[in-house]
Amino acid sequence: MSTSKKTKSKAVKSPAPARKRVAPKPAAKKKPAAPPPRATARPAPVPVPKPVASKPVRTTIRAQVDVGFGNVLFIRGEGAGLSWDAGVAMACVSADRWSVALPESAHGHAFKFLVNDLSWSTGPDYTAAGGTSVTFTPEF
Repeated sequence: MSTSKKTKSKAVKSPAPARKRVAPKPAAKKKPAAPPPRATARPAPVPVPKPVASKPVRTTIRAQVDVGFGNVLFIRGEGAGLSWDAGVAMACVSADRWSVALPESAHGHAFKFLVNDLSWSTGPDYTAAGGTSVTFTPEF
C-alpha cells in the first residue's frame, strides 16, 4: 500500500520591496476670483454729523411796566432760580421794560412781580414754560 503523503509546502513570503518615499506634490495654485464688476457711479458719501455744543436752555421773563424812577422790579416764585421767600432783581432794559433770565429748568416757573421786593402785583400767579421767552404787563 502505498501511502503518499501530500505535503503542503509553506511558502515563505518575503518582505515587500523597499520603496523610496516621495514628498507629496504641491497643490495646484488656484486662480484668484475675479473682482465683482464696478458700478459706473460711486455712491454718495454718508455725511458725518458734527458735534453741536449744547447751549443752556434759559427762560427769559420780561415785564412791561413803569414802576417809577428809583424803583426796582423784583420777581419771586418757584422754579429754577426763584424762591417765594426772597426776590430776584430784574434788569432795567428801558424806562418801562424789565428782564430776567432764569437757569435751565425741566419744569415751568410760577411767579409774581414785586416793586422794590415789597409790593406784590395783583391777580393770579404768572406762569412760563422752561426755555421760553415771555413778556407780561403786571398791575400793582
